[in-house]
Amino acid sequence: MFGIDPSFLSSLLQVILIDLVLAGDNAVVIGLAAAGLASDVRRKAILIGIIAATLLRIFFALITTQLLALGGGLLIAGGVLLLYVCWKMYRELTTSHDEEDEAQEALTDSDMNADGSVAGKAPRKTLRQAVTQIIIADVSMSLDNVLAVAGAAAHHFEALIIGLGLSVVMMGVAATFIAGLLHKYRWIAWVGLLIILFVAIRMALEGLGAFVDIPAIPLLYTPHAEVAAAAAH
Repeated sequence: MFGIDPSFLSSLLQVILIDLVLAGDNAVVIGLAAAGLASDVRRKAILIGIIAATLLRIFFALITTQLLALGGGLLIAGGVLLLYVCWKMYRELTTSHDEEDEAQEALTDSDMNADGSVAGKAPRKTLRQAVTQIIIADVSMSLDNVLAVAGAAAHHFEALIIGLGLSVVMMGVAATFIAGLLHKYRWIAWVGLLIILFVAIRMALEGLGAFVDIPAIPLLYTPHAEVAAAAAH
């Protein structure tokens, strides 16, 4: 009715949910790394982690979108990597929530004594150790996020740009809130996992379609020839 492409809206919805779930995961990782720090340096470590995650997302977006545009084997590799991301998320969702509780306490400073010392059971560490741990995790998680968003955008460049911008905002402004939201409502993370799984399979099939003839699978995969024919009309 308003001239909006339904496939664009579908891609955008997938992108938003993926951003929500992965921003929450990233916040938990940052919280765990900062859990052993005293209050005077904890805020600094969390801020460094968020800034690093934001910059890495922008950097990987510039590279990954160009590589995925080449198709073929690179799309297959991207799909396989996202399947590994799904496996990691599944393990996190089906194991103990102790680490999430610890991360939540660190992100909200509820594990602090009155004198600013750490009351939690997390091992004590220096700011350098925490920042190193955060940045190493950010590299992996930022690549996961960009790959998933690029795959979900499904050739809709506008959805990709909106998704990356939203990811940056979520990490910079609402990471702690989102981590708490996902901790309270676990079903959101499960829906996000299923969407990333869908994106991973679709990406891998699209890559395979460049080498072998794969029949059309409704809602999941459309051969390139059919896409080109539809665009011509």
